[in-house]
Amino acid sequence: MNDATQEHEMIAPALEWRVQRFDEFDPATLYALLAARVDVFVVEQACPYPELDGRDADALHVSAWQGDVPAGYARLVPPGGRFVEPSIGRVLTTAAFRGTGLGRVLMQRAIETVEAEWPGRAIRVSAQQHLERFYASLGFVADSAVYDEDGIPHVDMLRAARA
Repeated sequence: MNDATQEHEMIAPALEWRVQRFDEFDPATLYALLAARVDVFVVEQACPYPELDGRDADALHVSAWQGDVPAGYARLVPPGGRFVEPSIGRVLTTAAFRGTGLGRVLMQRAIETVEAEWPGRAIRVSAQQHLERFYASLGFVADSAVYDEDGIPHVDMLRAARA
């Protein structure tokens, strides 16, 4: 059992973890994940923007579930999809699971999945600026100036490839 799995067991032992390609989703699962993304990124953050951006079909989707309720989610976009590097985005924990440490476990699993799928590659995130320290604690380093994305300050961050 690796550190992320051990931490996960302490945080939320009832969660089921999934890594899926777009064409592996059943309609109810896809609907639940897209609804969670809209709830967090559009409604909660009061940020009207095109949440469905055409990158889901080529991405890997890492999610944590409690029964049929999504607890956490991250989208892994392949190299060349948005950035030269593979990237992790749309990272969220749903309201009921915030403050549990699930976000860190989710990111650890997302990083492990990227490293397995695209070995030897650096990983990019476009981080909301207020989360810069969180991503830095996971090995990401800011490599851009702060910029506005849909009315929210962001910064690009890169995690070096593992040797």
